[in-house]
Amino acid sequence: MTFMNVTIESDFVGSLPADPIQENYLRQVRGACYSFVEPSRAGKPQLLTYSSELAKSLGFSLTDCESTEFLEVFSGNSILEGMKPFAMCYGGHQFGNWAGQLGDGRAITLGELIDEDGNRQALQLKGAGKTPYSRSADGLAVLRSSLREYVCSEAMYHLGVPTTRALTLVGTGDAVIRDMLYDGHPAPEPGAIVCRVAPSFVRFGNFEICAAQRDLKLLKQLADYTINADFPALKDAEEPQKYVAWFEEVVDRTVNMIVHWMRVGFVHGVMNTDNMSILGLTIDYGPYGWLEDYDPDWTPNTTDAATRRYRYGQQPWVAQWNLLQLANAIVPLIGETKPLEDALNRFPPTYQERWERTVRNKLGLTELGSKETPLITELENVLKLTETDMTLFFRELANLDVDATISAEDPVHEMESVFYEPTSISAKQREQLNQWLRSYATLIKHQDQDPEQRIARMNATNPLYVPRNYLAQLAIDEIENGNLKYLEDWMSVLKNPYSEQPGKESFATKRPDWARTRVGCSMLSCSS
Repeated sequence: MTFMNVTIESDFVGSLPADPIQENYLRQVRGACYSFVEPSRAGKPQLLTYSSELAKSLGFSLTDCESTEFLEVFSGNSILEGMKPFAMCYGGHQFGNWAGQLGDGRAITLGELIDEDGNRQALQLKGAGKTPYSRSADGLAVLRSSLREYVCSEAMYHLGVPTTRALTLVGTGDAVIRDMLYDGHPAPEPGAIVCRVAPSFVRFGNFEICAAQRDLKLLKQLADYTINADFPALKDAEEPQKYVAWFEEVVDRTVNMIVHWMRVGFVHGVMNTDNMSILGLTIDYGPYGWLEDYDPDWTPNTTDAATRRYRYGQQPWVAQWNLLQLANAIVPLIGETKPLEDALNRFPPTYQERWERTVRNKLGLTELGSKETPLITELENVLKLTETDMTLFFRELANLDVDATISAEDPVHEMESVFYEPTSISAKQREQLNQWLRSYATLIKHQDQDPEQRIARMNATNPLYVPRNYLAQLAIDEIENGNLKYLEDWMSVLKNPYSEQPGKESFATKRPDWARTRVGCSMLSCSS
């Protein structure tokens, strides 16, 4: 079975040591970066959707994508020449505590190929069956989680957020038993597999497990491979400076990723170190969410409800803490801690500088000085006064008539569509909102910039269409009823998230009341 323009490689497998045990059973793995494992067979696979542009960039033609062979490969039922499927071994800190060995419990990497730009891309099936790292689970995934991962991976790419991508979403035709709310009521759900694509799926936890097992030889092997494969500009640097420069680059990429998360209102939900990409890519879309009513203390993860460790406003500092755990793991490669401490200490000012630049663009400001700072400081308080849709707030802000806002008795009237309950806004709250809007409009007028350029810059920073949880639930409902059109329409809209699309207004509306408490629309569990 072959595809004309696709050659599968196994560079990761060929460069790093494998688990010598071939049998697929639960175990502790030492001295190896991965275990060979075959995907489970899907009973009656169906290609629900695929990313045609990603497929093309990987060398798959339209004929390939619509073939039975393509479906068989990406359902896990067939293995192409050159594929050596494996599951990675890694550890991680989960909710701040060391969890020991974790590994790919339901992810199986098929192999790598070279895309049209000459970059290596790994293909990984998530939900394709049991691995030696599955612990007590079955390694499968259900439609609701797989669809959410497929949609959000591709949406984030088009939003300009560093991310892994998704090639295919395949229904397996098999029922998978899950206890969605962990309340003792397991039930069958439709199974599904998503094919994830990234230059590498190596995480912070890959290095942590080597350090925890005190396998310094393997730690160095993995670090050298990662640098050579994914940070080639550093591969000829002298040791140990090479590892310092590499860590500095990881810090920089992580800062960049988090700034983008905050810009679009994305909340990852499970920022464990095993879910942190060494390339600074958003990885492992589990119980994620999008800020709909602005609340920096909100987390979408039911498991995190008590401590809210992974809440929206905490994400930058959790990322820094996770980088500290990576630094602790790679200290043996460097022999001292100070260079790593210095790199970590640069995280806050680097984040702050980039975030301020982002806020300036979100607000359409040309400067960010002493006059602008109080306005921005007050903005968060204003957004929290009443339930305010973050995405729509910034889009409507771009449309404000500056002169009219300055002189208006009640400028909030022009913004009422962004509030969830505008009629419940008290007189005091309304006056605070009005004061902020007048101050903002006055500042914009003072900066004397071309209105069209300002609006264009704001709208290029603030998306109109984001993959809101309730829309994902509607797509899941439609597919379960045999209708794929809703998902196709939504994915088409998400390819152009910054541009108004006539007739697609339903994909940019506030969360409806029915979605406030419905499972899958508000908070989500890790069950999938």
